[in-house]
Amino acid sequence: MSAFSSLPFVSRRHALQTVACGFGQLALAGLAPQAGAASNPLAAKGTHHPARAKRMIFLFMAGGVSHVDSFDHKPLLDQHDGQMREFDDARTLAKTGKIVQHRVMKPLWKFRQHGESGRWASELFPHMAEHVDDLCMIRSMHTEGVAHGPATLFLHTGSTNLIRPSVGAWISYGLGTESQNLPAFVSICPAIANGGPRNFGSAFLPPVYQGTAIGRAGIPTKEAQVRNLSNDRLSLAEQRERFELIRSLNAEQISQHSGDGELQAVLDSFELGFRMQNYAPEVFDINQESKETLAMYGIDQKPTDDFGRQCLMARRLAESGVRYIQVNYADNSANPAWDQHSNMPKHGDHAKAVDQPVAALLADLKQRGLLEDTLVWWGGEFGRTPYAQQNGTGRDHNPGGFTIWLAGGGVKPGFAYGETDEWGHHAVKDKVHMHDLHATALHLLGMDHERLTHNYAGRNFRLTDVAGRVVHDILA
Repeated sequence: MSAFSSLPFVSRRHALQTVACGFGQLALAGLAPQAGAASNPLAAKGTHHPARAKRMIFLFMAGGVSHVDSFDHKPLLDQHDGQMREFDDARTLAKTGKIVQHRVMKPLWKFRQHGESGRWASELFPHMAEHVDDLCMIRSMHTEGVAHGPATLFLHTGSTNLIRPSVGAWISYGLGTESQNLPAFVSICPAIANGGPRNFGSAFLPPVYQGTAIGRAGIPTKEAQVRNLSNDRLSLAEQRERFELIRSLNAEQISQHSGDGELQAVLDSFELGFRMQNYAPEVFDINQESKETLAMYGIDQKPTDDFGRQCLMARRLAESGVRYIQVNYADNSANPAWDQHSNMPKHGDHAKAVDQPVAALLADLKQRGLLEDTLVWWGGEFGRTPYAQQNGTGRDHNPGGFTIWLAGGGVKPGFAYGETDEWGHHAVKDKVHMHDLHATALHLLGMDHERLTHNYAGRNFRLTDVAGRVVHDILA
């Protein structure tokens, strides 16, 4: 008896249907214009109310920038520098079970007022300080999680431990995309630590809404490209001919597996990959920019080249229709970039790398008329303490009070909202929780955070869980 006689019979038709899923480098059903929005889960969708912003750029400063050294001016720290006093600190309580004394530590960079608004900013970010009249500072942020992992996950997903969709996935789910030739959600050089792919994942939302990672932390942004984006072996006509065959095969394949979200996401991603072959190379080619623009972002200059490329790429993606762009200043260590527990002067090195590129992004968006409908969010997962950690030369984590800023997209320019206490330790006035920030960002994009839900495991989930409020006082 033949060794193959016991195998099940596979028809030629079924074999072709099964193999079709392997032709992953070609586009699928939605590429054809006649497919229409009904078959495309990323097609642009209506909003709950008129939107002030069409898209969002998040400049993530991983590790926690010290607010008391940058945008939250606390003269009391200078007056009491070096003195010992008790601080009611959640992280210290978690470690020791008691309130202990710490040495007050003054800012390492001098503060002064800037712009017509007279907002305070330190010498740490001189280029950003020139744009304070465009910034809406929230100086009363507080969040969940005292360590980087939980706090970073909470910032990105609204949860410290459960696997939830990321902010960008929720926005893609709610709004779709403005471009059918690029992903709706892109994360530039994300880190693999402190949540890793969960920070741009879709969790229980359909997989099509997850972020597309371009590069990763730890490798030069110059090398952050989409691999295998072009096909130099076949002409466009030959690629199109192959596509038409694969499209017909996969149309039948998906008809037999309707409701399979993972299969549909794979097919959608292959289709998008085909479209990107003709469109994305131009978008990612920053060499098309003028010498003046490249210089403005600090490209081909140290130490701004790497982050400058990220910021310029973000602007090009924004103007090309990408809905949510995350720009990551991060590394892959458990103690990320801005995490200066024992070496606060290191903040200065990081600031030199990001300050000019961020300021250039703001100026570039504004001069192109994009800032008015692009919401820019700058900040980290928490702030840092007003005291020296273990009486040393650095600052500990501070989730109880810190500063972020927003710009464009319907927020008040040259505005400061909320306050920390006189030491810069706890948010005390007009407090803004991370859930509130998420709710406000969704509101500016035209979505009601209480209505943007997805049913999973018998419960409606949302980005803000069962909390969150829109901070109307910062809206223009």
